Amino acid sequence: MAGPTTAQRGGSKSRNARSGKSARSGPSRPPGKRPARRPRPTRRRFVLWAVLTVLVGGAAGWALYGSSWLRATRVEVSGLAVLTPEEVRAAAAVPLGEPLVSVDTDAIAERLRKALPRIDTVDVERSWPHAIALKVVERQPRAIIEKGGKFIEIDGSGVRFATVDHAPPNVPRLSLEAATSPSLRRFGPARLEREGVRVAEALPAAVRAATRVIHVRSYDAITLDLTGGRTVVWGSGERGEAKARTLLALLKAAKGANHFDVSAPSAPAASGS
Repeated sequence: MAGPTTAQRGGSKSRNARSGKSARSGPSRPPGKRPARRPRPTRRRFVLWAVLTVLVGGAAGWALYGSSWLRATRVEVSGLAVLTPEEVRAAAAVPLGEPLVSVDTDAIAERLRKALPRIDTVDVERSWPHAIALKVVERQPRAIIEKGGKFIEIDGSGVRFATVDHAPPNVPRLSLEAATSPSLRRFGPARLEREGVRVAEALPAAVRAATRVIHVRSYDAITLDLTGGRTVVWGSGERGEAKARTLLALLKAAKGANHFDVSAPSAPAASGS
């Protein structure tokens, strides 16, 4: 059989050349050579960043603990009504001159609550760059007990927090008169006292200011003496909010009455003139 002619061999070479040129379009790459990669950070750069981190951290630590810029130099007190700033600062015992960041604010709050029972809550905050701020909320007396010519102040939760020489204004006096009542044996004087305070706490502010004495004769026999010779039968300390609303309505509706009964708030009564 005869082989390909010279023309055929030439045509084949021409087609192969055109096909190879099309397949290898673009710049040629040396055999075995991979694409260039972005150079990785050198060890020197890592060392430089580590040194910078240490220096910044050291400077911050020195500023917070070692310098005189951020130290506690004064104590700011707010929210006082009866206590004085001097009393609060003395009880707080803030370590002046210490780094502000290291002052134990929880310990300061604990010292204040322990030394000054009149304090109900206190927020101890760092006031940068040089102060410790004490935001005080004092307990408010809701009733008082007279004893030995002095007056014991009791807040709305039944805490006895102060003994004073003079009765605070517009605070009712609590009179425990349950010596012969079975309630005294059943509940005890402390529980009966809390019931009386519970009544005082339930009273609207205007009515509480007009209340002179809260008589606690038994658990469910509590009465009030108001200004102007008016009296109120309250009953027990239960349903205090409903009784307070009913009493307020009676006082407005029956202004000429001097005796009110809200022991059953759904069936109140007013009498007298």
